[in-house]
Amino acid sequence: MAFVLDTSSSYYWPVVFYIPVDDEEKQKIEFTAKFKRLPQKRINQIRKIANKMVLDMQNGIDNTEISDIDIADEIICGWKNVNDAEGNELKYNNKNKEQFLNFPMLATAVVETYFNSLVEEKRKN
Repeated sequence: MAFVLDTSSSYYWPVVFYIPVDDEEKQKIEFTAKFKRLPQKRINQIRKIANKMVLDMQNGIDNTEISDIDIADEIICGWKNVNDAEGNELKYNNKNKEQFLNFPMLATAVVETYFNSLVEEKRKN
């Protein structure tokens, strides 16, 4: 397939993460995130900041330059298979996105999946 410079500005990718439930069990959660296709320059900036954050945390340094929630907020632009407590589809909007990203460890899973999707896309090509 020939390279086409004019690509779509977003793509869907499955996200899987686990949440703790009773009796030391974990429940598998799956949904599909719609990710923005960021320019490589911005991806490099985020990766550099994220790597610095990891090193700072390992060295006991509090680094609040950018959080997983900040990164997830920048990269996610929609979703599929996200429901409210009653099982109704949760529409994508700013209010729901804020609640969504504040769910424990979800923003981290979104960011990890985003970067993994970039690597997997490279491998597939």
